[in-house]
Amino acid sequence: MDKPYYRRSLGIIMALTIIYLLSKVSFIFNPLVTLVQICIVPLTISAFLYYLLRPIVHYLEGKHMNRVLSILLIYLMFAGVITVFLIVVWPPLQNQITEFINNVPKLITGLQSQMNDIRENNYFSMFNESDLSITNKLMEYANSAIQSATGYISHVFSFLNDFVIVVGTVPIMLYYMLKDDYRVRPMMVSALPVRYREDGDQVLQEIDGMLRGFIAGRMIDAVVLTVMSLIGFWIIGLPYPLMLSLVMGLFSFIPYFGILLGAIPSVIVAFTISPSMVMWVIIVVVVSHQIEGNLISPYIYGRTINIHPLTTIILLLIAGDFAGILGMLLAIPVYMMMKIIALRAVKVYNSQK
Repeated sequence: MDKPYYRRSLGIIMALTIIYLLSKVSFIFNPLVTLVQICIVPLTISAFLYYLLRPIVHYLEGKHMNRVLSILLIYLMFAGVITVFLIVVWPPLQNQITEFINNVPKLITGLQSQMNDIRENNYFSMFNESDLSITNKLMEYANSAIQSATGYISHVFSFLNDFVIVVGTVPIMLYYMLKDDYRVRPMMVSALPVRYREDGDQVLQEIDGMLRGFIAGRMIDAVVLTVMSLIGFWIIGLPYPLMLSLVMGLFSFIPYFGILLGAIPSVIVAFTISPSMVMWVIIVVVVSHQIEGNLISPYIYGRTINIHPLTTIILLLIAGDFAGILGMLLAIPVYMMMKIIALRAVKVYNSQK
């Protein structure tokens, strides 16, 4: 046995021992975990808005406007957009949400009627009673899905209405992110050892460019998909078109799985009307997704987000199991940041050998 083998073995044993000891004193880290849980949502929203609004701040600065005045002007514009949303969009959206929740019994009745019609169809008459139990199971699953979707939608919107922490902290975080934009990267680079500062600065530039492309691309995708699905649902006469299209747009922030999760409420509502309406909804979803995925996304992302689809799916499954929807939203950017740092670390290590 050579000495490097013993050193590696001893290092592995020490690392496992440290992990074991840390697991025995996990109560020490509970306050830190709680702090992260409190800050992660407002910090994520602030970072998202930061990358959307930073180009506007830079544009206004290029017009010789003071940075603080530029930020305040953006806040006024943002307040105007929210006011227009509350006046124009929120009333019909709130009515559709309330109507949807109140009509859940009717939706379940319509769903049962459609399932009975399918079961009495000539194509199903060849099956015996034991085979027909499959349709009963499908109906039970669909009923529970409607009830779950109702509870989920009501909880989401009540959560947004009562989210005092976000309303109170996001504007403050966002203000200082935009105000100290030019100071953050030099400050982070200066904290590194001198010989690593150039590489650290390049890593931060790559991360910044990746996040800028990812967030801007996801936002444009969501807006385009929401508008196209709203127009499509309105044309085919699907109930609650505004609410269902907004659900589609919100879930579109999740790659791959988002389009499927966002389409489930629309398909369920369409099935309570008729099977032909389900086909129209599927057509609208597929056409909207194809237009967004093949004509819009390539021009938005380019080669900024270069991840294999299989890697993306695995990341989303793992992140969703650990942290739910928030984990699925953060999985791709966190992975890309870690990838950029790891590739640079390997490059530095190889150059020093």
